[in-house]
Amino acid sequence: MKRLFLFVALAVVMCSLAITPAVAAGPSLDAWKPAFDPSGAKYKLIVSNVSHPVLKGVYTGFAIRDELWKRTNGQMYLDYKPFSMLGGEVEVLNQLQMGAIQGMAVSSVASTNLGPRFGVVNLPFLIDSFEKLDKFTKSGKLFDHFLMAMDHQGIMGVDICSYGNYGWATTVPVKTIEDAKKVKFRIAEAAVNKLSYKAWGFNPVVMPWPDVPVALKQGVITGLDHTLTVCSITKKFEVAKYFTELNYAQGLFIWIFNKAWFNSLPADLQKTLVATVKDVCAEARAAAKQQEMEQRKAAAEKYGVEFFQLPEKDMNTLIQQASAVHQEFAPEINKLYDGDTYKPGNYLKEVQDYMAD
Repeated sequence: MKRLFLFVALAVVMCSLAITPAVAAGPSLDAWKPAFDPSGAKYKLIVSNVSHPVLKGVYTGFAIRDELWKRTNGQMYLDYKPFSMLGGEVEVLNQLQMGAIQGMAVSSVASTNLGPRFGVVNLPFLIDSFEKLDKFTKSGKLFDHFLMAMDHQGIMGVDICSYGNYGWATTVPVKTIEDAKKVKFRIAEAAVNKLSYKAWGFNPVVMPWPDVPVALKQGVITGLDHTLTVCSITKKFEVAKYFTELNYAQGLFIWIFNKAWFNSLPADLQKTLVATVKDVCAEARAAAKQQEMEQRKAAAEKYGVEFFQLPEKDMNTLIQQASAVHQEFAPEINKLYDGDTYKPGNYLKEVQDYMAD
């Protein structure tokens, strides 16, 4: 018996040794290898993202990499690290601020950790469609001021891309506000999100995204506050068979870079980097809109997902309640810093008026 025990124990150890290297290796980037040899690049920048390149907004990093290589004649190589390869967003923001890495496509929900002004895009029912998002990016001084949100932290913003409209993926049908009040919604650890659910009187559960699959299957949560595209691609519709198209905000990735590193570049490469990011992001926003339509169809056909929209009366109620969130977070959004070139008396009010026109 003792000999058998030792044999089994040895087998377990050997299996562990065989499996561990594969697990430690993490996700592979082989499918997105560059079609060029980057070893000769004079300038290299490491850029992080937490999500999967199957999302158009995440794939943008590879598109920027290839276009930047072409436009700089091989002088600049963007070494893109999606899949949380460098850690979670708060951790990576710290790396970026310290200059350990050069760039990041940070989610709009996490961005307020170092740039509260970025929270303007999370406010419910303000910039809540692809069309409004494009309008905001064309707003001149308003969008430029938005991109300065982390300037006082030594981080510059360049542009944004989308991962779709936020709604509710649920395990039970949610057709009214009363239905929603019975759901345990998972929300992100983000100030605006928490304020929104408090104002609406719903039942949120703050939970890290990696914990969601098990929690959803076990009924710890019965709903997700996220975009249709993300819920479909990450197979959350295998469990959550209903989606309420609330469309209260756009999920965004904001492309940010270490300012000191950027200023160390030659002027022509600074100009090329900014122009490349902006051009590729514009294409990515259009691609994200198309992807959401495709994933809506796929969710219905593959998973049998049913889609709902709240009655107009209920939507008006949520919009009215959301005004309290705007008011409460306004001081953070309106705060000015020494580096701001535009100094509005009430930035949020200007954005609200512009989006209402």
